[in-house]
Amino acid sequence: MRTLDETDLEILRLLVDDARRPYSDIAEQVNVSPPTVSDRVERLQELGVIDGFTLDIDRSTVSDGTEVLIDLSVAPSVDDRIADRVAALEQVEHVFMTTDCRLFVVATVRQDRVRALISDAIDLDLVDTYRVHLLDSRHWSPAIGSVELTLACDECSNTVTSDGVSTRIDGNLYHFCCPTCQSTFQDRYVSLNESA
Repeated sequence: MRTLDETDLEILRLLVDDARRPYSDIAEQVNVSPPTVSDRVERLQELGVIDGFTLDIDRSTVSDGTEVLIDLSVAPSVDDRIADRVAALEQVEHVFMTTDCRLFVVATVRQDRVRALISDAIDLDLVDTYRVHLLDSRHWSPAIGSVELTLACDECSNTVTSDGVSTRIDGNLYHFCCPTCQSTFQDRYVSLNESA
């Protein structure tokens, strides 16, 4: 099991700075070939380090409404899927769920439609309080420090250390904390495929 080395981290820093940066430019900056950059980016995607390349849209230029931060305090009985339901709304750009049952939502919406936006995703009886703040500006500054790769074992969910193993099954890459977990997973995988 490989860890992230300084070249991986520098590639990540360069992509965070500009995700459209050509691999040839990245290769020149980190002193490797463009195919090596491509291979490393692909590996980082397989490992889940790179979750995707996104587009940041200034919604105020393409939508009818104002950018707001909605701070919701929800009942403890609300399940974690509430964040997914809110995030699925067209006007919503970001959703953050805290451990103390607060949901923070960045959305572009007309001020008179905030309550309707919330009720589209959440039963209002589950909302204790909510506050709406107009956003004046915001900044996104992700930082790549000296991070360690922390993968969860696909069998037991323990952390995969440098002693872990990875294997490709039917084109998908799986990570295991030990050969025993790998073997158990593969046996169950084969058994399920045979019975299907």
